[in-house]
Amino acid sequence: MAADETAADKTATDATATDGTASDGIRATAHGTAPTALSVLDLVTVGSGRTATDALRTSVDLARLTESRGFHRYWVAEHHSMPGVASSSPAVILAHLAAHTDRIRLGSGGVMLPNHAPLVIAEQFGTLEALAPGRIDLGLGRAPGTDGATAAALRRTATLHEGADDFPEQLAELTRFLDDDFPDGHRYRRIHAVPGPVQATSPGGVQSRHRPPIWLLGSSGFSARLAGLLGLPFAFAHHFSAQNTVPALDLYRESFRPSEVLSEPYALIGVSVLAADDEREARRQVLATGLNMVRLRTGRPGLFPSPEEAEAHAFSELEREFVDSWTANIVHGTADEVRTGLDDLYKRTGADELMLTSHAHRGELRLRSYELVADAYGLPAA
Repeated sequence: MAADETAADKTATDATATDGTASDGIRATAHGTAPTALSVLDLVTVGSGRTATDALRTSVDLARLTESRGFHRYWVAEHHSMPGVASSSPAVILAHLAAHTDRIRLGSGGVMLPNHAPLVIAEQFGTLEALAPGRIDLGLGRAPGTDGATAAALRRTATLHEGADDFPEQLAELTRFLDDDFPDGHRYRRIHAVPGPVQATSPGGVQSRHRPPIWLLGSSGFSARLAGLLGLPFAFAHHFSAQNTVPALDLYRESFRPSEVLSEPYALIGVSVLAADDEREARRQVLATGLNMVRLRTGRPGLFPSPEEAEAHAFSELEREFVDSWTANIVHGTADEVRTGLDDLYKRTGADELMLTSHAHRGELRLRSYELVADAYGLPAA
């Protein structure tokens, strides 16, 4: 062992399979009878009559439950200016979840890179890696995760297109900060993201050089192609862009070039799922999801409505068409119905991982949804 190789480095080396593919922190293993690995996407849903504190407590309970049942990773998505979504600060939430879990991978699904300075993200996720070594993922998107006015406030600019257009350059800068490898002569050569690799190369340093793997997220072809060209793992937002799922996955696989990160493509898809003990309750919760999206799409975001609010709402014809279209892509019903829906989706897409996101007015219904899915696939008992 080299003098500067730490125990953490040795552990990572020992975990590598003979084909060099096992220790990348990316690939996952299916459990039970699930067709592929299952993971979790959490928007920290806040229902009407409930608080952000309630929602965050549910997230802790959900992370613990899914860890105990063999789900592979747990991601939190960045959103802003939405009363019903308490996940504006993924890094803060992930630090809290890290303190309440032991094994499940934790990450962002994603951080919207154009909203932030790359150095800040490198520092935040370097800190998370120090808190939960070997368990952190860094998923990145280029959308604002909010409306245009809020994005302008976040970015302190009115020219929002520049942030998205510069995404490849921002990604390259972030990667350099994470690896601490700006070339000589670069204006950032003497700037270091801490915690980070610079602590391994400093006199007396014993810090592991491991850093969180980067994922690219998307709902169209841009990130799919970029992830493929860079040889990075790709996460597609099937839950709100279902019509683009297969084309985007095809583009990713066709564009893929082997890299130091991956020798072959690896793609997961986000899937909206609601399993309930009876089909009627699942339909009621899904209708509430539809009303929530109507409000969001018409510029009136609010707390996540109850099923009673949704049933009492007088949907216009256009709203009803939108709700029918939106909810058609939510895999919902009894546990058996959800299992069948997920199996069919896997067959259509060949996704390497299914990341389930469940929305319901009450936290206990979200917990129950994941529990039912785990039972349906015979995942390890809690």
